[in-house]
Amino acid sequence: MNAAVRWLAPELGRGREAVALERQEQLQRLPTLQEVQAIEQSAYEEGLARGHAEGLAQGQGEVRRLAAQFEGIVDNFSRPLDRLENEVMAALSELSVRVARCLVGRAYQADPALLAGLARAAVDAVGGASREVELRMHPDDITALADTLDLPQAARLTGDTSLGRGDLRVHAENMRIDGSLDARIEGALAAVLGQQAHP
Repeated sequence: MNAAVRWLAPELGRGREAVALERQEQLQRLPTLQEVQAIEQSAYEEGLARGHAEGLAQGQGEVRRLAAQFEGIVDNFSRPLDRLENEVMAALSELSVRVARCLVGRAYQADPALLAGLARAAVDAVGGASREVELRMHPDDITALADTLDLPQAARLTGDTSLGRGDLRVHAENMRIDGSLDARIEGALAAVLGQQAHP
């Protein structure tokens, strides 16, 4: 069984009139000057804090918007600069290849032994001592190298007018070496640029 709960009867002497009278007395009692000042100060501080928080949030939103806009402007400026940098690099690479081709070609004409050494290295790279190899060079280079070119017996020397002076190509079974000046210079340039990109 549950515990018993005591019931109290309501006060009989207090009716509606007594409650209404009590409320009226509370309404007639006005706050003191200090209470009014405390209420006013509390309301002011609450409004200031709420306004500060709203203003701060609004300011932070504006800063984020301006930062995103600034990043967009910087990005729009950097794209053309990147494209221009790539175009300048391509033009400089092409100019470098042309200048180097001219200089190396003259060096081979002045000292044919340089080209003879390169030809021998290319033939050796495809195993020219142990297999049939065809070395193609410009006919004028073959004439200039007649006394200095020392190739294995299995190597065959062929004149090719489609090649420029200083160019050579090596053909062996399944291997081909493009020893043209352009290919060698572009390879050297790519190696230099690759080293600059990864110091």
